[in-house]
Amino acid sequence: MKKLFTIFGNPVSHSKSPLMHNLSFKGLNYNGCYTRYRLEDGAELRNRLFELNIAGANITVPHKEEAFKACDELDEFAQKVGAVNTIINKNGKLYGYNTDAPGFLKAISEFKNIKEVLFLGAGGTAQSTSIVLRDAGYKVTLLNRSANRLERYKKEGFETYTFESFEDKKKFDLVVNMTSAGLEDDSLPCPIEILEAVIPKAKACVDVIYGKETPFLKFAKKHNRPTKDGSDMLLYQGVIAFEYFTNHQFSFEEIKKYMQKAFIL
Repeated sequence: MKKLFTIFGNPVSHSKSPLMHNLSFKGLNYNGCYTRYRLEDGAELRNRLFELNIAGANITVPHKEEAFKACDELDEFAQKVGAVNTIINKNGKLYGYNTDAPGFLKAISEFKNIKEVLFLGAGGTAQSTSIVLRDAGYKVTLLNRSANRLERYKKEGFETYTFESFEDKKKFDLVVNMTSAGLEDDSLPCPIEILEAVIPKAKACVDVIYGKETPFLKFAKKHNRPTKDGSDMLLYQGVIAFEYFTNHQFSFEEIKKYMQKAFIL
């Protein structure tokens, strides 16, 4: 019996996840098939999962917080961050995990001597990643257009700024675009004056968007900063999600071998 997996998101047509997972199912001889599903209303997630008889799903923007609410059981990390990007349906119970943050941590580990990190944006991905980075010894500051998104981070002890309140007082080693700015347009994640203040002093710049050179990355390259798009993060979180999908039957390296082919096709 073939197991059905999917990715829920909006937009979702650009997602590489179906290719990544299907290559791995085929390569590892696992009887699974992975599709994509454009979900307008995140509150419908739980119903859709059961209606379509989905064995496991990834959740991308903007539904990671709704996915958290849809689960019956949450692993410790997902509980801590309030955002879920991987759901397993085990006998009618939904188990939620977050593989974004460990994937991100692995992706930035190649940049050396990074201590101070600036996140542009404060959505679901920033939520999980800020906590895993802090636990790993990084100092994270968040910058966001609106103040209300920043409330929870303030409560958790993070330094936060809005575009208006931002002060260029410290040097950030790593600047990360956590927004979808540049995914489908040519917008920057924050006012250009802020980028002009922080990027020339940074050691590296990362964009969680993958598969295209965003205006943010172009700006960083213009200032000769080392850059990285979201491909490695996507790959690593995908491998970890696949481990959950297949109940840890395969090793990280085995899965990675097939999954990374999606990035050269």
